[in-house]
Order: sequence, then C-alpha cells, then structure tokens
Amino acid sequence: MAFAPQHRRTLFVAGLDDQVTEAVLRAAFIPFGDLVDVMMPLDHKLGKHKGFGFVEYEYEEDLKAALDNMNDSELYGRVLTVNVAKPTQLQKTRRPIWESDDYLKKDLVKEGEDVDPDAPVGIDGGPVEIDDKERARIEKFLAKKMQES
Repeated sequence: MAFAPQHRRTLFVAGLDDQVTEAVLRAAFIPFGDLVDVMMPLDHKLGKHKGFGFVEYEYEEDLKAALDNMNDSELYGRVLTVNVAKPTQLQKTRRPIWESDDYLKKDLVKEGEDVDPDAPVGIDGGPVEIDDKERARIEKFLAKKMQES
C-alpha cells in the first residue's frame, strides 16, 4: 500500500488491541468521513502490528470530527489515544534503509555489480525506465536483502 500521508489530515491512533486489524480500524473511523488510507505498522519479528496506526481522511473537517469522537473511546476493551499525526512519526515508520539510492548503490558495489554512481536508482532519483533483465537483477538483489533482514 502506498502511504504518502498529508499530516494535517492524518490521525495517529495508539492503544490498539492485538485483535484490531486495518479493516476494524477502518470500520471504526469511517463514520466520520471519507478515508484515504489506513495503515498499521507491523513488527515483523512478532508478526503483528505495533499497537498503533494511522488513519488519513480526505478532508480536514472529517479528521476533526473523528478526533473529537474517538480520542479516549474504547475499542476491543482498550482506550484509544487519538492525535493529529506529526510528520516525524510518519517518516520513521515508512522507509526501510534499503530504499535509499545510496544504500542500494553501496550494496550493489559490494556484490561486485557495475554501478554508475551518478545514475538514479529510481526511489529518490526520479523515474527510471529499466528493461526486464535489469528489473530481474534488482528484484533478485532486493529479495536477498529481505531474507537477510
């Protein structure tokens, strides 16, 4: 899921019970307006969410209504803490280190790959068109990195 939140329309929801899923969180917050996205960061070691999530509304007025009604409310026996999300909270949860150009280039060089240091990789360097052979090489590399982590 692509999640590029607008912090003025995104709520940070803490105190979520382990039983809460993104669908449950969506159902709890949709009565207040149209949702753009719902995201609950996962703890990959434990295989479950971290006890908090983000709910992004289409309109700021809907966010205010949800904030007024859902802060200190109860969901699955737990009291929720709901606040307007801060940009730093969102940035910390959404970017793996291997997503940056520099990280990928350094690791490709370590693997013995021929890499042009000035060529954009595509994540931060703008759109890049690659052929099927190059795509396969990158996917293989990323799959290897995912297994290592």
